[in-house]
Amino acid sequence: MIKRWLAKYASPFALGDMGIMGMNQRNISYISRYNPRRLYPLVDDKLETKRIALDAQVTVPDLIGVIEYQHQVAGLLEKIKDWPGFCIKPAKGSGGKGIVVIVSQDGTNFLKPSGKPESINDLERHVSNILAGLFSLGGKPDVALIEALINFDDVFDGFSYEGVPDTRVIVFKGFPVMAMMRLSTEASDGKANLHQGAVGVGLDINSGKAIRAVQYNLPIRYHPDTGRDLLELKVPNWEQILSLSASCYEMSGLGYIGTDMVLDKFKGPMLLELNARPGLAIQTANGAGLVPRLQKIEKLGRHATFSAEERVAFSRREFAAEVQLSMKIEPPLPQDS
Repeated sequence: MIKRWLAKYASPFALGDMGIMGMNQRNISYISRYNPRRLYPLVDDKLETKRIALDAQVTVPDLIGVIEYQHQVAGLLEKIKDWPGFCIKPAKGSGGKGIVVIVSQDGTNFLKPSGKPESINDLERHVSNILAGLFSLGGKPDVALIEALINFDDVFDGFSYEGVPDTRVIVFKGFPVMAMMRLSTEASDGKANLHQGAVGVGLDINSGKAIRAVQYNLPIRYHPDTGRDLLELKVPNWEQILSLSASCYEMSGLGYIGTDMVLDKFKGPMLLELNARPGLAIQTANGAGLVPRLQKIEKLGRHATFSAEERVAFSRREFAAEVQLSMKIEPPLPQDS
């Protein structure tokens, strides 16, 4: 029985041979080494990220309002009454926790992507919980952001369920090294959060085409709600998305980051947020390890300098992938939030 149970999992040695990076290696060899702690507030606080992005002339979602204190919660309805859809999120949240998406409203009922209605009292209670630090890093008091919704691009019709998909790109020393698109599902309540049931689609770093898809850490071929063939996915404006990701290195000063972007129908690629501790599930979505790609960049030398365009060209050339038509089940790869 124990042998059958162990057979479901790959050994640490096998994962190492595959170039799979675990949390300890990520934390010690890359996050601690390449991300100065003094710069963390620039990415841990979404308001600060929005500020440095705007300073760098990077497009971000419109900010409807900010609620900083409990006595301001009663003014929530006044801020959102003229917006048919909006998103409420903690400024210092992580892993998609504390995000509430409203796709339509009539002033009384506020509908989530699942169709579930929320009242203004529900939303006020949620904002109060954000301010109390229920969703923030370390449980510290936080600020609630209210942002306009992204305009869904028709090119993703059928690939995502009642939510806007986002693209995560891991950027190391300014080089985009691995990418995936996160597609919302009914199980994830319209959120692009893999741990809540969203689908992760590994993307060829050269073309933006899908190479593999997973849900709950297991390979799938079709979207569980729409039935759309996930291997048909190809992200438009791909070179622009990679260039935007690469430029976040200079913008933030952080050497190892996750950049989260969306494609707005009218404004094009937009930066949602930056993550100084990006999770490892992207390896599962791609069916490949990060370590060989990171080591290839480290071998370029500490003092080598490249423009953002040169870094993107290098990554597209060196990390291009063949489309994986076989969707065989493989041992689960390590992941975190």
